Amino acid sequence: METIIQTVDLHKHFGRVRALDGLNLEVQRGEIHGFLGPNGAGKSTTLRILLGLAKATSGTASVLGLDPWTQSVELHRRLAYVPGDVRLWPNLSGGETIDLLSRLRGGTSGGASRGTAYRQRKADLCEAFDFDPGKKGRAYSKGNRQKVALIAALATDAELYLLDEPTSGLDPLMEAVFRREVLAAVERGATVLLSSHILSEVEVLCHRVSIIRAGRVVDGGTLDSLRHLTRSDVSFAADGVNTRTLVELGAVHDLTADGGRVRFGADSDRIAEVLPALGALGVKGLTITPPSLEELFLRHYGDTSVQVIGAGRENGHTRHARRRHLLGARGRD
Repeated sequence: METIIQTVDLHKHFGRVRALDGLNLEVQRGEIHGFLGPNGAGKSTTLRILLGLAKATSGTASVLGLDPWTQSVELHRRLAYVPGDVRLWPNLSGGETIDLLSRLRGGTSGGASRGTAYRQRKADLCEAFDFDPGKKGRAYSKGNRQKVALIAALATDAELYLLDEPTSGLDPLMEAVFRREVLAAVERGATVLLSSHILSEVEVLCHRVSIIRAGRVVDGGTLDSLRHLTRSDVSFAADGVNTRTLVELGAVHDLTADGGRVRFGADSDRIAEVLPALGALGVKGLTITPPSLEELFLRHYGDTSVQVIGAGRENGHTRHARRRHLLGARGRD
């Protein structure tokens, strides 16, 4: 596969602060690549370097075969960028701003047919996002400002979309529209780098993910390849079931019976060993829940009690408090 984005041993220092500390990242053509990390991990710094807005302290970065620092003008004609915090010209309408942003990257040039296609695409996106393009920029809410950037990016055919917390401020219905339009862009041949800490968003959309911590990638791959690192939750009705055979299986961990159900953790890459035993027991009400991307994420950012998911299950209150502490409020890194 063709590599669209590549960074090698990328460093960016702000005085004594190391925003990036040897970042190695690869994004292949035609994929939606999730770039995961909490605020302060280095996601936005990486995107600024990829856009040619910041110069790396050391290391190399290549985007669409170009050097983003020395060839940014040519690069920006081929990509589209959506920030997580959109600011608009207060006296321009939303529609005028979308047109201006599209013209800046050459998206409306190339003849009458391309201009017509752009206007139709813009109108379709405004309708899909339930967006009124006639209002002035100063009148828009945060969610509507975000829609301006999304529509401007998606209305033209870019080879690469760099999306930095793109659904910030959108309600769940508009998030669903965003996912649909991103998938449509990829079907047209585009590549997407999606920077986010909304784990469910990445989990639904992305083909591969890279998890960044303290300015470097600490893990990555397909979701399936990452899920083998943690354990799936298995539960079934406890009535009349002798669980002795399950306890003897090496893939089963922390088996408990509570509230009329048996629960245990099973190594995700060894579920096939557990299923025959469950079938032989004739269990009822069986549920198997694979580890979520959030659990994979917590392995790298949680404290000792969380790093080995499945060694013990947290109650809902404890887990909610820890997630809130780890992920924090939205902000920039």
